[in-house]
Amino acid sequence: MLLDLGPDITPRAAVGDKGYDAKANRQAARSRGICPAIPYRTTTKDKPKFFPKALYRGRARIEQTMGKLKRFKRIALRCEKTDVNYGSFVALALSFILIKSVHTT
Repeated sequence: MLLDLGPDITPRAAVGDKGYDAKANRQAARSRGICPAIPYRTTTKDKPKFFPKALYRGRARIEQTMGKLKRFKRIALRCEKTDVNYGSFVALALSFILIKSVHTT
């Protein structure tokens, strides 16, 4: 199960896409005290009126950042052999992304 992160970790929300729209996924999250922020498919019957849109907007920001990160060929192709080197290049690429977003001329 995706929500089994460990005994010490209890997230407040589980954000997913429409592929995880199943009653079993929502029920598993709720049974652990986690708010499921998963949009309903258009074919789903009996949709509730409330949906945590503010939580789901964070998912879009993460997807955009991952898309920008994968523009770096060395990261997308996983050229580095060790986790330490790969993490260093990810940090370097994220710093380039941050600098570009802050420094606009």
